[in-house]
Amino acid sequence: MKSYRQELHFRTDKRRDFINITPLVRNVLHESGIKDGLCLVNSMHITSSVFINDDEKGLHSDFETWLEKLAPEKPYSQYRHNGFEDNADAHLKRQIMGREVVIAITNGELDFGTWEQIFYGEFDGMRDKRVLVKIIGE
Repeated sequence: MKSYRQELHFRTDKRRDFINITPLVRNVLHESGIKDGLCLVNSMHITSSVFINDDEKGLHSDFETWLEKLAPEKPYSQYRHNGFEDNADAHLKRQIMGREVVIAITNGELDFGTWEQIFYGEFDGMRDKRVLVKIIGE
């Protein structure tokens, strides 16, 4: 069995953002040469996430609204974590949206259902962040 590892790097221009990283992950898969196996994609930061869903702007807006209702950014004083940083809401949003995804690889391609895409979710942006892509298989 072979394995392949690559990091993707992000720095968003705003605090929260959703970025479709499917093309980047697909490129890593093709570089790996692996035709059958599994692809792990995970955020390496506790205030960002990786998830699979539809690439539809209305849905992304709904995510933003929903997450802000569940874990509002302000007032900062509502969170015990806030003190040195003001990102407690980002930790909670990440917990809801998840850390990683695993995608089957079949015939050298990501084996998705209809409309599935991989997204990087940023909840405390404007700083350097990393996403790990680890592929194992034959």
